[in-house]
This record gives sequence, structure tokens and C-alpha cells, in this order.
Amino acid sequence: MNPIPVQTSVPTPSAIAAYLPGAYFHDSWVITAGEPDLSALGQFLKALQATPPWVNTLMTIRNKTVSALGLKNLGTLSRIDPAKPASAYLPGDRVGIFTLIANTADEVLLGDKDKHLDVVLSVHKAAEANSGRARVTVTTVVHVHNWFGALYMLPVTPMHRLISKTVLKVVGRASQAA
Repeated sequence: MNPIPVQTSVPTPSAIAAYLPGAYFHDSWVITAGEPDLSALGQFLKALQATPPWVNTLMTIRNKTVSALGLKNLGTLSRIDPAKPASAYLPGDRVGIFTLIANTADEVLLGDKDKHLDVVLSVHKAAEANSGRARVTVTTVVHVHNWFGALYMLPVTPMHRLISKTVLKVVGRASQAA
């Protein structure tokens, strides 16, 4: 069975709710975790390790295009050390294209700031009572700072939705060792 992520609302106890006021864009996607025992950061790392090559190709194109406009090169989504355990990450560490902001077993906040916009991403894990299952919700919040940020979001928004759903599908898969 291959679970499909579905659009949802921000989980009620999520720390990302504090970032919602004034957001230019936000969305949330949820899936039942294939490995419910992984922490929220573990779920994210699992997804990054299986990032499809086309996503990294798009990031490379994005980086080359926007660096000519003075924006920073974020690298690729899958740029992580696969040998580094989730427990070794500390606030301020890079995790793919993001910087770790906060990390608990049930939620990780990651983000990036640039002159045109700020992005905060939450990976929130919630156990389903008496089932042994967990739901993982990924929420993205974007605040734009200027007209260029709004212009930047025009092509990014539909691509973000496609990439979010594609990468989140990995979280729904059971472990290869199982």
C-alpha cells in the first residue's frame, strides 16, 4: 500500500501556528507514517534521503537562476549526511536546504531567511490513540518581504505543492528492512 498525502489544516498543538499571522502563503499535508517510531526529525531525514533526482535538479536550476539576482544558493534538498543520526542535529545545523530552528520528538521546525522572503517548515508527528500508528503533517509558512518575494512565489507555489506531496510519500512507506 502506498499512502497518498492529503491537504489538511495546521495541527492544533503545532508550534508553527505562531508563524501563521501575516503569512503570504501556507499549506499543510498529512500522511500516516510508515515508521511511526521515528521522531519528527527522523521522518524528515527519511524523506530527504529518498528525494527524487528531479527535485534536486530543479533546486540546482533554481540556485543558478536566483544567484544571478543576488539570492543565496540553498544547495539541494537531499544534501545531508546519511550517517548522522537525528539525535545529533542541533539548532543552527543545516538539514538539506533548511536550518534547524527547534527540535522535539514530536515536532521539528526548520527554516530559511533571505532578503525576499522567510520560510518556516514544521514536521509534526502525532500518535494515533491505541493504533500504534502516527500521522505526520508537514506545514510550510512563507512571509514575503517585498515585491520580488511575491513574484518569486508565483512559480514556486505550484512546484512546492508537487514537491511536498512527492517527498512526503516517502514518510508513508514502511522501512525497507521490515
